[in-house]
Amino acid sequence: MPVKVFISHKKEDTEQAAAIAAYLKSNGLFVYLDVIDSQLAKTGPDLADYIRGQLDQCTQLLAVISARTQASWWVPWEIGVATEKERFLASFVSGGATVPEFLVKWPYLRTQADLDKYIAESRRAELLVESRLQKGQGATARAQGFRSFHTSLKASLGQP
Repeated sequence: MPVKVFISHKKEDTEQAAAIAAYLKSNGLFVYLDVIDSQLAKTGPDLADYIRGQLDQCTQLLAVISARTQASWWVPWEIGVATEKERFLASFVSGGATVPEFLVKWPYLRTQADLDKYIAESRRAELLVESRLQKGQGATARAQGFRSFHTSLKASLGQP
């Protein structure tokens, strides 16, 4: 499965999320950004099922974190669903926002240079997963890729 990034964000951060999506796309990654679906009439459980379906089609989640994110219900929920599905996880922390405690264990990005490292690591980790799948490692391939992605990206970002 090629790299496809689900970009989770609060509606008020749509402009930044769109800029990140455009940058990832210009560097060859596929992106799902829910502003495309802003006209959906779904709410509550129907919307939750729809989002789960979109996450099923993605290999990772990148959460856009700003000072406004703490008022969001959906961003933490999407992160939880992505974690449950063992999707590669990272956050892009904008402005003066701090990384929420529950996200510190995963890599966090702040700059375009960090996005470049994210892109490179995403490609490397997906190649690793594909190689292991071809060798018949099945269910363990994604879990190993999940751990490898986070460990390697955090190291390249200088994060413990």
